[in-house]
Amino acid sequence: MGSVTRPAVLFVCLGNICRSPTAEAVFRARAAAAGLDVEIDSAGTGAWHVGKSPDPRAQAAGEARGYDLSSLRARQVKKGDFQRFDLILAMDEDNYEILHLQAPADAKGRIVMMMDFAPDHPERSVPDPYYGGDDGFARVLDMLEEASDGLISHLAD
Repeated sequence: MGSVTRPAVLFVCLGNICRSPTAEAVFRARAAAAGLDVEIDSAGTGAWHVGKSPDPRAQAAGEARGYDLSSLRARQVKKGDFQRFDLILAMDEDNYEILHLQAPADAKGRIVMMMDFAPDHPERSVPDPYYGGDDGFARVLDMLEEASDGLISHLAD
């Protein structure tokens, strides 16, 4: 990704109200701190929450660590995303599979698991904290901070 063009990354979960907007906010802050110029967005494979703000628990957990999710609004992955983004980062195996089913053949290689950028972490999927307690949102933040740092290293190479 060391090209002249500005890399573009898309973070994807199911509804785009917990994990992927958190990933967007974490990565945006960490990329800016690293001086990395990158286009950043998030989306969901499902349409249930389109236009809604991130889950209040995700916003609170993010705010506690200095990340602002308040301006983000949920959207669904669209066909053009597969051409627009250099990397499409799935939060879990289910969304990875859904993205692969939706993607044109020439875009499948750009779909990767977010946690692939945290190779020392034992979990491959970022768990969905939606139906759990507040501690799940903190755990998601821990995972996304680790993977974001790995992604920054990858893009900076």
